[in-house]
Amino acid sequence: MPGFIRTTIISVILVVAGSTALAQEPLLAPPGVEVISLEKAIDLALLNNRSAKNARLEVGKSDERSAAARTHLLPVFKVNAGLTKPLTTFDTTFDKGVFGTTPSGPIPNEDTVITSSTNPTAAIVGQLQQPLSQLHRIKLQIKQQEMSGEISRAQLSATEQALVNEVKRAYYAILQSQGAAQAAEANIKLYRELDRVTGEYVVQQVVLKTEHMDVQTRFAKAEYELMTIQNQLLAQKEQLNHLLGRDVRTEFAVSSADETALAVMRETDLVSARERAIAHRPEIREAKLRIEQAKLDKRIKKSEFIPDVNLTVNYATTFSYSNFVPRSLSGVGVQLEWEVFDWGRKKHELAERDQSLTEANNSLADVESQIVMEVNTRFRQMQESRQLLKVAKLAQTQARANVQLVTYKYRLDAVLLKDVLQAQTVLANSDFDYQKALLAFWTAKADFEKAIGEEK
Repeated sequence: MPGFIRTTIISVILVVAGSTALAQEPLLAPPGVEVISLEKAIDLALLNNRSAKNARLEVGKSDERSAAARTHLLPVFKVNAGLTKPLTTFDTTFDKGVFGTTPSGPIPNEDTVITSSTNPTAAIVGQLQQPLSQLHRIKLQIKQQEMSGEISRAQLSATEQALVNEVKRAYYAILQSQGAAQAAEANIKLYRELDRVTGEYVVQQVVLKTEHMDVQTRFAKAEYELMTIQNQLLAQKEQLNHLLGRDVRTEFAVSSADETALAVMRETDLVSARERAIAHRPEIREAKLRIEQAKLDKRIKKSEFIPDVNLTVNYATTFSYSNFVPRSLSGVGVQLEWEVFDWGRKKHELAERDQSLTEANNSLADVESQIVMEVNTRFRQMQESRQLLKVAKLAQTQARANVQLVTYKYRLDAVLLKDVLQAQTVLANSDFDYQKALLAFWTAKADFEKAIGEEK
């Protein structure tokens, strides 16, 4: 092959190989397209994600239920009113002397029949009731409801931690696809130029047609790979938009300027990581709260053995009744309600509460065990991904050096053009493997941070 042909092809390979080496640098966002950092993406997700919003609404609902439970400590005001329009009359007979006898004679002095009226009548009964003996039970129920609110807050923390982990995974996946797209674009530039040059040389009969076909095959394959990566990138951006709680069609770009520093993993003490997870994981907090809730439930059930005693104030008034009926009645008293014999029902219900308490303690021990195993697993995965990233980086460096070496040998007619192209293909694959290893490390790190209970 003439020297000027070889020089042209070599310069094309070196230029595009250099652009492939720069493929790890972040792309500049198109004008007018929002650039989102990982921190901003997390903040947007915590603010707008629909699952997080629903979890916060559950906390609000628990607070409202607690406020409603506290009102049971206060007196209860009840008013019952009725308005009646009799459809028929009825007769009432009072026998002579039924109400006794006076010096003037019997009352009534003869048999008397009174016919009722069909006029509308009304009655209003008002009652004020203040619980007394139930106050202890009500206070326990309020505390139990407040405990439910704390459980809702723990569940909110768990939801937010899971959301942060999903956002990190989606963000890192976009970064990996972005790097893969850049590398694929660099390969297309290489093969497009080689296709043009070798096509001209085939016409000049200085390059074999099979070599041109080889370049065209690689060119088509590179275009297909780029299309696949771009489609995957679009789907990943839609997923991240969904996590951020906004229109999935929103255009944006990611910023990797700060993310490359994550490739250096700080040494982490596994023992301290376990301790941190036990102290900060919301699942542990929720399990402990459920134990306290089970204890309160048991105390509430015990309080049902105490009779219900209420202080009552009653007032009743009537309208359009006969003067024979009092116009109003009022009174103050104490009302007691006590189920003297329940056939052992309360005893069995109390035994059930004991079993629920034991179950809650078992659940706490099980959750602690699962979290320790999860921390251990995530820590090992992070170590493995770090080592894999190191291997991928070395392979990438070796592949780039090999391209330079094969290119030099090609100048000396020591190798063929297909050897140079093969070396370039290995470099492109090593770039892609490095991006995959980097994504695996970022993902493993995000999973480890979630396992130890980090909020962000």
